[in-house]
Amino acid sequence: MNRKEQADQLTRYMANFVSHIGKKLPDDITAKLDELAEKEDSPLSKVIYSTMKKNQELAVRLNRPSCQDTGVLQFWVKCGTQFPLIDELEALLKEAVVTATKEAPLRHNSVETFDEYNTGKNVGKGTPTVFWDIVPNSDACEIYAYMAGGGCTLPGKAMVLMPGAGYEGVTKFVLDVMTSYGLNACPPLLVGVGVATSIETAALLSKKALMRPLGSHNENERAASMEKLLEDGINKIGLGPQGMGGKYSVMGVHIENAARHPSVIGVAVNVGCWSHRRGHIIFDKDLNYVITTHSGVTL
Repeated sequence: MNRKEQADQLTRYMANFVSHIGKKLPDDITAKLDELAEKEDSPLSKVIYSTMKKNQELAVRLNRPSCQDTGVLQFWVKCGTQFPLIDELEALLKEAVVTATKEAPLRHNSVETFDEYNTGKNVGKGTPTVFWDIVPNSDACEIYAYMAGGGCTLPGKAMVLMPGAGYEGVTKFVLDVMTSYGLNACPPLLVGVGVATSIETAALLSKKALMRPLGSHNENERAASMEKLLEDGINKIGLGPQGMGGKYSVMGVHIENAARHPSVIGVAVNVGCWSHRRGHIIFDKDLNYVITTHSGVTL
């Protein structure tokens, strides 16, 4: 294939991939929901989880998005400098979203700020958002696609703490967000926490944390311990499925961190709802692909 044919092929792959993740949850999310459904013992919780499962089955069978809010598309791109389509990648991801919007179909969720104009294509100024990690001496490209819905976006919050607040301050911040807004984000939640210096670095890390597989842990043992402590603490709030009460409020808590200025602690929270629609795909230089989040998918 020549370069244009390659670009067209990658656009088609990504349009199909975006459409697919809007209709079928990742394998790890489905398994976790089944696990939590088994652990909950209240009749109402059982009914809610049963309804969630039926919703997912119908979405696949009827070939429709599993949630009416298909969100704003975000991509986290981990791309090698030698990947042949690195120059075209951002533009073709935008075109893939336009195509998926028509074909899936996806709800029109891109409104031009201040003009209050819905583009009708899920693209606009800065949307879809593309976050970049550049990998030297590599010809591969990993893409995480994420549908950031309104409900799961609502609890998003970041601030810079005084250094004396310490990690107790981080904990208090996270729990304050969960008790104030967690109800609105359709529990059980995946909670991403970023800890760094400034609000923008912490916020980016908290969103990146949502791309990690369930069951993974921060490589730092102290951070991993804090993940478990926060998970236990948020579960004890008792939000339960859809905020209707239960023993389990979260699917997991993921912390991503960076070194910080000694005088401050930046902390941020981003949340994924129970219908956590994210996908991970890896391309080689010839556009052969591997999908790690969804089994049995052919694009």
